[in-house]
Amino acid sequence: MSEFDQELMAKAIETAGKGDPAPNPHVGCLIVSVSAGSYKILAEGHHEEAGRDHAEVAALRQAGDKARGATAYVTLEPCNHNGKTPPCVDALIQAGIARVVIGCRDPNPNVEGGGVEKLTSNGIEVVFGVHEQKAQELIEPWAKFITEGHSFLTLKLALSLDGRIATKTGESKWITSPESRAYGHKLRARHDAVIVGINTVVSDDPRLTVRATSGRNPIRVIVDSKLRLPLESKLVLSAKNTPTCVLTTSEADAQHQQALEDLGVNVVVIPSTAEGRCDMRAALHELAKREVVSVLCEGGAELAGSLLAGQLVDRMHAFIAPILLGPRGRAGAVDWAGPDSLSSAPYIKHPTWELHGNDAHVSGRLSYGREPSPS
Repeated sequence: MSEFDQELMAKAIETAGKGDPAPNPHVGCLIVSVSAGSYKILAEGHHEEAGRDHAEVAALRQAGDKARGATAYVTLEPCNHNGKTPPCVDALIQAGIARVVIGCRDPNPNVEGGGVEKLTSNGIEVVFGVHEQKAQELIEPWAKFITEGHSFLTLKLALSLDGRIATKTGESKWITSPESRAYGHKLRARHDAVIVGINTVVSDDPRLTVRATSGRNPIRVIVDSKLRLPLESKLVLSAKNTPTCVLTTSEADAQHQQALEDLGVNVVVIPSTAEGRCDMRAALHELAKREVVSVLCEGGAELAGSLLAGQLVDRMHAFIAPILLGPRGRAGAVDWAGPDSLSSAPYIKHPTWELHGNDAHVSGRLSYGREPSPS
């Protein structure tokens, strides 16, 4: 590993965050000329969107003939298979790249190892595992999607200091600050779908679109086991402009289902639980079948509780406002029985804390069951 490898891979990871490549992963690539004691970045590329050039090809096009003898820094092992675009390893070999530095392996079970092996067999030096954890974090939604066949689920909560989401009269707009709500819109824009329960739709009549930032609108998904979604709701009335999906069960009224579909809503029937609710594990599998890689859950309390009880939440964002609303008001941010013990409680293992306005924002990967504490 050279003295510049960590620094340049960090830049490649930053570049990888650009674009909207779903259902493909975020990938970044730098083409760099390295000499004793210095380097020069010749080109940088990222995967802009599915079907367009992969990051390596985009960077090589920009570098042109200067790529010969240079080093490529790639956040994910270059692909060695034909998809919508030709293999990236072939492009690197044909361009005359002399050295390839890779962040992490491709977790796709159908192609694992092929990229590195082909590069080395063609005399190209390969360095693997530079900033590996950060490179893996970059693709974690896609990695779950490609290896497990389930959408990666992020839970977003906005709550008071005492864990409430509304006053005793039901007032909830707005508990958190404008800065927190703007960040929430950024989260929407980063996900393929946003999901809510039917009670949230009935009580709040949300639009679930991206407004406080730039970016595409996610697919809007409503969990509605009895298919109560009002035909006059904002979600239904805008369904022909913004993709909208309802997950329901066989208990759904056929006439209401047809009315929703006539208005542009995609109604998907999934298995139900013993209690007659939508089976959320099946729901995430069904969404993945439709190439939904990442899902952001924005409520309500019952849906959040169901997802946590089923250990289906992968990542959490909680925005905590410095306000107290009292225990006799509406239900808390999460409505569930909860764990039997502290040792089995879900928790954020490596939390990141920030401030948005006056609100505390804690986020990170969710783990289920604590590691033993040192005595």
